[in-house]
Amino acid sequence: MPFDVAIVGGGLAGITAALELLEHDLSIVIIDRDSEQNFGGLAVESLGGMLLVDTPIQRLNRVKDSPEAALRDWYSFAQFTEQDTWPKKWAELYVNRSVDDIYNWLKPRGIRFFPIPHWVERGESGEGNSLPRYHIVWGTGRRLMQRLSDDLRHHPRANNLEYLFEHRVEELLLHGGAVVGVHGRSETTGQAFEIEAGAVLVASGGINGDIERVKREWDRSWGPAPEHILNGAHRYADGTLHDAVTSIGGEVSKLYQMWNYAAGIHHPTPRIPGEGLGLIPPKSALWLDATGKRFGPTPLVTGFDTHLLCKRIAMSKHGYSWQVMNWKIALKEIAVSGADSNPAFRDRSILRLARDIFLGNHELLQYLVDECEDVVVADSLEELVAGMNRLNAASEAVGGGHVVLDNVLQAVAHYDAQIELGKAGFDEQLERIQRVRQWRGDRSRTCKLQRIMDQKATPLVAFREFIVSRKSMGGIQTDLQSRVLSNTGEPISGLYAAGEAAGFGGGGICGLKSLEGTFISNCILNARMAVRSMTGQPLTP
Repeated sequence: MPFDVAIVGGGLAGITAALELLEHDLSIVIIDRDSEQNFGGLAVESLGGMLLVDTPIQRLNRVKDSPEAALRDWYSFAQFTEQDTWPKKWAELYVNRSVDDIYNWLKPRGIRFFPIPHWVERGESGEGNSLPRYHIVWGTGRRLMQRLSDDLRHHPRANNLEYLFEHRVEELLLHGGAVVGVHGRSETTGQAFEIEAGAVLVASGGINGDIERVKREWDRSWGPAPEHILNGAHRYADGTLHDAVTSIGGEVSKLYQMWNYAAGIHHPTPRIPGEGLGLIPPKSALWLDATGKRFGPTPLVTGFDTHLLCKRIAMSKHGYSWQVMNWKIALKEIAVSGADSNPAFRDRSILRLARDIFLGNHELLQYLVDECEDVVVADSLEELVAGMNRLNAASEAVGGGHVVLDNVLQAVAHYDAQIELGKAGFDEQLERIQRVRQWRGDRSRTCKLQRIMDQKATPLVAFREFIVSRKSMGGIQTDLQSRVLSNTGEPISGLYAAGEAAGFGGGGICGLKSLEGTFISNCILNARMAVRSMTGQPLTP
């Protein structure tokens, strides 16, 4: 039976497109490789952060933003080339439409944001976000996806929509130069299937769930990929549809551009091999290489340039790192990205959030200490370093490395001495801490120049951290109607792409680096632009 539209992928982009298509009384099928119980994809597990420009929440916090300022910041991080025609156009569209097409689309659906925007990706040298723009869904990605999934299932035209779970699309069907359907196989039985459709929307995610492919596509200007990379992406994000698009002459660009996390730890209960948790690393911890030397001369500090953190760690000899801190720092600053690791946000509990801010997140820290293999706790630096080396000796796969006690002693002594000197001392990490504490969204989650060797703040804690594969920033090239472009630059009739599969727009809307929060929000924008194109609806002013 032919459908008006076949959507490949049941994540945020696919669900958004289905909701919009139902408004036009079209027949739709969603084909997803995962089971029905996992409907919604990786967005369900996300923190739910979105970069939004000139919102009522920003104005409430006296933040004066504008599309012009946001685009200037975007370009400073993206470092676009002359060939990045469509990514540039998508970036301009995004900063001008984020409120109308994302914020205002979500609000009537019961989606609210935390009342204080966060300030991330500030840039190490004045580039990056010049203002706080990171809006976190109150309820995280779990609530976002629950509300949208419920809207889909209870839509007045829900009978127009069919689901095909546990089915893998492998090929795009062509007739007369146009895409007219898909071909694939059942994930459970291997039986082949074909579906005819007037249009096909590829919303199948990126490549970062396949670690071997991540290593093959690795940015060679960084040197070889680290031996040990953790998996923080969806298990079915393996680039199958990227290859299918390429095979019919579609253009796929810059898969080496990725948004990975610098501070990953092994998941205590992994669902897939090598699954990692992405820490939101403490700003007050010392970031050390595999030998215990502090990264320098510019220290590593989170919240300024995640891409550069990953690059510097990946280019170090052993490709992983340590963070050393004390219990007080860990309690106040340690966090893990994702819905399940942030129950206060996930469950929309103001009381629990206030408790965690003022008293520290005891529950999360104790869980990591008790269950995660990458955490060491000790009462002295000598004991801590001995524990770090025992951990490495038991983990041959991490790429070697031996922590030298003198390196750690020297790094800690220098850092603590600078704090003792107060205004007379200088350390770039301390200067950044003072800077971020000027914004109230950061002040409540950042210690005030806390020494490592402080008897009132013991025991000492060390986290062994790896690169976590997360998101593909390159992808299938699309125009502003989300139409897939051929390798000659012309739209392929009947074929569209949205979300991570499309590099979140244009084959790489973020360019080299993301201002953060440009991922799940672009799944919404890309999908809505695709439906406008399919249905012949002009973009509203």
